[in-house]
Amino acid sequence: MKATKFDEEFDRGKDVTTYLNVSMGRRPGLEQRRVNVDIPARMIESLDREAERLGVPRQSLLKLWIAERLEALRRRTAET
Repeated sequence: MKATKFDEEFDRGKDVTTYLNVSMGRRPGLEQRRVNVDIPARMIESLDREAERLGVPRQSLLKLWIAERLEALRRRTAET
């Protein structure tokens, strides 16, 4: 199927998922990479308490906080 035909069907609200091979799909820029960080035990305990209070896993809390900080830095940089 040509891209123009695909676009037309999509724009009309037709289900185009049958034309896609999602097993090969990627999310550019969102690929996972493992990072090891040594953190003092007292900080881990504090992280765990906060994660439990929020009802999220420690890893999710860390990712959220890092994302918030990076977004704040990006905004600050964009303002200058």
